[in-house]
Amino acid sequence: MYILGVSGLYHDSAAALICDGEIIAAAQEERFTRVKHDARIPVNAMRYCLEQAGITSEDLETVVYYDQPLLTLDRFLKNALALGEGAGNLVERTYPNLFSWKLWIHKQIEAAIGSLGKQGKLLVTKHHISHAASAFYPSPYEKAVVLTIDGVGEWTTTAIGVGDRNNLTLYEEIKYPHSIGLLYSAFTYFCGFKVNSGDYKFMGLAPYGKPVYYDVIKEKMIDIKKDGSYRLNLDFFDYYKGGTMINEGRFSELFGGGRRQPESRITQREMDIAASVQKITEEMILLLARHAKEKYGEGVDNLCIAGGVALNCVANGKLQKAGIFKNIWIQPAAGDAGGALGAALYVYYAYYRKERIPEAQDSQKGSLLGPTFSTGEIRRYLEEHQCPYHQYEDRKEKAVLLAKLLSEEKIIGVAQGRMEFGPRALGNRSILADCRSPYMQSRINLKIKYRESFRPFAPLVLAEKEAEYFDLPCDSPYMLKVGDVQPNRRKPFDLDGLLSDRDGDMLQVVSEPRSDIPAVTHVDYSARIQTVDQERNPELHGILSEYEKLTGCAVLVNTSFNVRGEPIVCTPKDSYECFMRTDMDVLVLEDLVLYKEEQPEFVETEDWREKYALD
Repeated sequence: MYILGVSGLYHDSAAALICDGEIIAAAQEERFTRVKHDARIPVNAMRYCLEQAGITSEDLETVVYYDQPLLTLDRFLKNALALGEGAGNLVERTYPNLFSWKLWIHKQIEAAIGSLGKQGKLLVTKHHISHAASAFYPSPYEKAVVLTIDGVGEWTTTAIGVGDRNNLTLYEEIKYPHSIGLLYSAFTYFCGFKVNSGDYKFMGLAPYGKPVYYDVIKEKMIDIKKDGSYRLNLDFFDYYKGGTMINEGRFSELFGGGRRQPESRITQREMDIAASVQKITEEMILLLARHAKEKYGEGVDNLCIAGGVALNCVANGKLQKAGIFKNIWIQPAAGDAGGALGAALYVYYAYYRKERIPEAQDSQKGSLLGPTFSTGEIRRYLEEHQCPYHQYEDRKEKAVLLAKLLSEEKIIGVAQGRMEFGPRALGNRSILADCRSPYMQSRINLKIKYRESFRPFAPLVLAEKEAEYFDLPCDSPYMLKVGDVQPNRRKPFDLDGLLSDRDGDMLQVVSEPRSDIPAVTHVDYSARIQTVDQERNPELHGILSEYEKLTGCAVLVNTSFNVRGEPIVCTPKDSYECFMRTDMDVLVLEDLVLYKEEQPEFVETEDWREKYALD
């Protein structure tokens, strides 16, 4: 039984295909269109899923959409009525998308792939059920408490439920306009970053600051109860009016000045705001988890999480260390993209009542669910464009070569195997580098990613060696949890002094070594960890193992294979063009290895920087 799940028309559109409960394929539309966070109907992603399975839409049992458009319409109408004459901006911004697209989503999907399957109609699931299903059903747990947190889906912004075998029920919810996700996005916007894109920058900025605004935010802007429920003071926000995220006058008054303009200098104020909001977010998530455990988790040690806020890996790491639940599994595509997968799984298990047998690790297959390309396809592209390459058919030989190059501080773009599903590159569409250089972080940020120097990089570490480097009491195969670098690896580091002495010059600060793996050690000694095991990614495990043999270090830098504003690369063409636009030294396309100095002059008719909007 094939079921196609679809998400879209908000941000991060995606499609996912399952067969008898097994995940066959999943991908975000942005990877095909090269438009970051593409919200349009995921035409290319849907077609990819069908092609991967070798089927047509006529072979589908059904198609399911991850959101209930009529409930979204209900929210829109009641919101507009409550605003009365002040609803003009809301109507102008929301009406076309809702009435021209969402209410006719079944027609859009049918036109894109030919039919809606054997059922001949589109099924829909509620937004937070889709999130919850994406977290619970692929998890390794027979029973688990489920927590979903995002901006908003229909009316819901936060929900708590329980998954048990094939059953999944949400018992409690917090409704719009009160939202942790929208609160976080409001501050992201105020600090000059893009909503739904720059939130992870805002999180990365937090360790540079101190939570000096923590008390005033709690006193003026949000009322948090002991059970984690909360209410926002809407006087500070404009998103529910269809305007910008915030009431700029009230924000400016409270935080001593106006909104930081995008791309302008980041000041201590922004650092301190980020630290304050991050602390509040962590506190709220811990309170929600404790409440969920007390009310629904008797005898249950497992928690599953999804929704955009679940990508806050700092909060996830603290939740893991708090020990409220022994085991935590987070959907790697926790945002709206993952809703496509959750919708398909929910229909299979809850609608069709199929038996569910959890897998020992999980059934997400390392989240390597996207397209792959054969050596023949890649060679044809390279030869057509006269790009010299070297072929290494022996996996061991290639791993030894790459380990040697990495030890020489060569920066390597890797595009091999199936593309990752979700926002994290996990080794198949990654840029790899030596973590031991104190200059590697700023070099990659400025010369390859073309982004702000302060942004940290994730370490990938052999799973069997994790405890030697990091303090995190679990594996983290999907780069969704932050832990601390072990104390014996740290070096003295005075962040306050450096920021003061260098007048807030963050480029100089990040170049100061903080440990013996400085390129992956954030300024608070934290790291967003990816553990690499033989089962989920044998190719990457092989490279890292050879690197350890050569250097004695079992850790590498891993960052996504793209430049700022660009979606992660998908095809050989995407990979080669990104490689040539940047200061990467080596490109790996399956078993083909390319060296920058051997490539012909790369000429483009237009400036690629004009193609990608800054995030």
